[in-house]
Order: sequence, then structure tokens, then C-alpha cells
Amino acid sequence: MMEESIDILNILNFAVFETALTSFRIPPPLLYPKGFKSIAPIFVFNATSQEDILKDGMITCRITFESEESIPAGRKAFCLIINDHELQTKLGVIDPSELLRPEPSFASKPVGQFRDFSIDPNDPIKERVRLTYVKMHTNQTVDFVNKRKEHWLKFDKFESTIMEALVKLNDLVDESDPDVDMPNIIHAFQTAERIRAEYPDLDWFHLTGLIHDLGKVMAFYDEPQWAVVGDTFPVGCDWGDSIVYRDTTFKNNPDGKNPKYNTKFGMYTKNCGLKNVTMSWGHDEYMYRVLKHNKSTLPKEALYMIRYHSFYPWHSSGDYMYLCDDEDMEMLKWILTFNKFDLYSKCEVVPDIEALMPYYQSLVDKYLPRIIKW
Repeated sequence: MMEESIDILNILNFAVFETALTSFRIPPPLLYPKGFKSIAPIFVFNATSQEDILKDGMITCRITFESEESIPAGRKAFCLIINDHELQTKLGVIDPSELLRPEPSFASKPVGQFRDFSIDPNDPIKERVRLTYVKMHTNQTVDFVNKRKEHWLKFDKFESTIMEALVKLNDLVDESDPDVDMPNIIHAFQTAERIRAEYPDLDWFHLTGLIHDLGKVMAFYDEPQWAVVGDTFPVGCDWGDSIVYRDTTFKNNPDGKNPKYNTKFGMYTKNCGLKNVTMSWGHDEYMYRVLKHNKSTLPKEALYMIRYHSFYPWHSSGDYMYLCDDEDMEMLKWILTFNKFDLYSKCEVVPDIEALMPYYQSLVDKYLPRIIKW
């Protein structure tokens, strides 16, 4: 362990502190002081007792470096832990997810109401979501993922245009999503239009928003939804603490009893890079592979967003940082930017899809072949 001390001015206003941020690591569970405005990358600290609180709102914290294996190559990473209850009360501790996903002005409801995975057997949508994750966390194993890749990555299931695939999504309601109960094509255009409004000059970003969920067409070809939708996670190593329903849904997954897979690194090595990590099978990985196979000219940033946008345990909770390489850390900012449009564009306002089709067709023509092999 290495240690150093730092003085933090005005604990309830981190403006000065934020200017010195140099690292990104957010391991759960996290507790942040009220008023903290999260920006990436994040530098966090350790406060353990009321003696750390000084007069006039000043605080001295001892920063403890974690073991080297938890620090991405060439980076310093710190973990915020406020483990004294009275200190938590004095600072006013809140849920960090509110800070990791700052509320966009276009969100149709309070941030805290998105991604509500609370359990309520009397709520049919919440129960549908929970049961989808039970099946996913029971069956997504290294062996299962390898078999699904063998099945799907032949790209011999069907051929269609992008717009034909989008229309197919009219008939799909994502059984893992607690925020919407409407066809996926609507969410596709909602996401794309929000991105277009904020980034009018990045046409590839608009198209990324439109097609990011197209891998869900697997659900129309006999793939169960638990192998299509929902949050993704690495297989072949220990499951991250921030995975939804983590404590109750993996008990029957056989990889948890396999010593090759049930350790922190499992079948991987430190900072091996996410490109060398086998993710649970779903629409993210499939759509990424479809784009590569069909020789899309979308930039690397777009492909990263599509491949990892459902990897919430990483991009929004900071798990699995020890598997990341420098490229992953560089791409993380794009995934976080995309995430606010993907998550918070889910609302009841339905865009005029027919009117928008010509613009998005022009982007498809620019970056993708006319016929896609799935």
C-alpha cells in the first residue's frame, strides 16, 4: 500500500478539487458527499472518521492506493470509502448513480426513476424484468457464449436493409427494460434524434443512436430474450458487485463453481483489454460483429459504443477496470456520452418516424452497404 495526504477545500463544493482530477475508477459501493458533481475522469478519496472534518468546511483525507492489480496500466486509481456512519450523516451521503448519470434537460422523469430494478412481485413489468435476469444470470456461461457465437457469427440467418431490420423492431418489447413498454423502433429514433440535437455535425453519431439496438433482431430467430437484451457482463471471471440482482440470480450458474472462472481475473490477465474479454451474449456483441462483417465505415468510437453500451457494470459503476487497457479508458468517455441519450431518451414522446426516414436513410447509404447479412 502507498499513501499520500491531500487537503480538500470546501467539502460541499468540489469546484477546486475537480480541476485536479486525473484518474477514473468507480468501484461500488460508492458514497459521495451531497453537492459533488461527477465528471470523468474521477479522483476519489478515503475519509474514515469525524476527526477528518476540520473547521470551516475543510477536510484532510488520506488517499490510499489500491493494489497494483486494480490500477489500469499507466494510471493511478483511487477508491472513495466513507465508512463512518456519523461522518456519512454529516456530509449528507446520496446514491452515486444520481451523479454518474447527471440529469439531462431532456429527461422525461427524474433520474432516480430510470433503471429501477427494485423487486415487486405485484408489478408485472418489474417481475418480467427480474425473471429475465434470473434466466440470463443462470445460463450465460463461457460455454453458452461460445456456442452462440458459433451459431450467429456465420451471418447466414437472413439478409435485409437496415430500415427493414428497424421495422422488425416494431414487434419487439424489451423484457429486460424497466423504463419503457413500447416497441424498440421508437426508442431507436428517440435516441438518434436526441444525439442529433446536441451533436448536429456528427452524422455518424446520429446513425449510431439509430442502429445501436438492431442486434435485438436475434429475438425473431428463436433466441430467447435473456440472450438478446439486458445489461452485459464478462463471462469467465468473477461477477462484478454492481451487476443487477447480483446477490440472488447467479447461484445456479455453473461457472461459479469452476475454479478456472470464479476468481477475480478468471481466464483473463491484468489490463488485457476488453477486446480480449468474452462478454455475455447479447445484441451489443452481435451488432458489433454484424457491422464488422459487413464492412461498415463507422468510426471506432461508434463501434465501441455499440459493443459496450449495455455493459453498465463497467461504464456506469466502475467494475472490471482491472481488465481495461488504455484504449478502453480512452473510449469510455464516448460510451458515457452515448449512455445519457440511450437511457434518458426513453419517454412517451413518439417521434415522427416517417418524416425522419429520408435523413437517416442517407446516413445508412453513407456508412453501410445496402444489404446487410445477419
